[in-house]
Amino acid sequence: MSDEQSDGEYRPATPEQPPGQGPGEAAVPSGLVTAVVNLVHTGPVMLGAYTIAELTAVDAIVDFLEARPSEDELTEAVRSLAARELLLAGESGEQVQVRGDLGIAVAFQQRARMVLDARITGSEPGEPWRILLMPQPERICLMVRIDALGVHQIGLYVLDEALRMLAEWLPRGAAAEHDRALDVDALLAGASRSALVTVTHYTAEGSAEIAGVSTDLVLARHDGRLHALARDPDRHDQLGPTPLEGKEGVRDRLADLLA
Repeated sequence: MSDEQSDGEYRPATPEQPPGQGPGEAAVPSGLVTAVVNLVHTGPVMLGAYTIAELTAVDAIVDFLEARPSEDELTEAVRSLAARELLLAGESGEQVQVRGDLGIAVAFQQRARMVLDARITGSEPGEPWRILLMPQPERICLMVRIDALGVHQIGLYVLDEALRMLAEWLPRGAAAEHDRALDVDALLAGASRSALVTVTHYTAEGSAEIAGVSTDLVLARHDGRLHALARDPDRHDQLGPTPLEGKEGVRDRLADLLA
């Protein structure tokens, strides 16, 4: 495949590739990003479902996963991807080609410089317990939904749509009163559904993400009321109530976190 083609093939950089691309950086076919961005603005682009081992094998979202799979699991993942023609040997021993939808997912993940990581308790059967959002400069977003079986559903969405979906999945309810004397531990222990949302800015060194500044938001539904908690600016190890303003309080707060 030539670099002018854009079928989603991803190649980690090698010494033969253009200056300015470090080891492990994506060599993205010309026109791929523009074509995919235009497609996303017509509707969501689903990029398939993968296991942790399969994503680790192609170095995708590795720094945001819970644990590194064993070598046996990685070997089996490589065989599975190769059998589906999503992973091919490159022209040299230092290069592989990640093709199709998985190649698109890897390329867009490596473009991101921020991740929103949301985890909930009290999830229902069949729904994810964790969602990752990775915004792109074009106001679209790579979304990864992770279920209890460890299956990672990946798709690209317009950012506004991704935020709406995330807000609907997070705990909901009428905003609770802003009470500085709130017992946070008792609130979280008695919540019917709660979530931790962390937004982290990061830089990249090759394919490795280096975490920088992060911001946390905790949401908890208790007795039908929705409580929002944030880090105390004076004592970062403690949480305190924070107001949710406006009709779309949670969604607007998420947008602010990603601004």
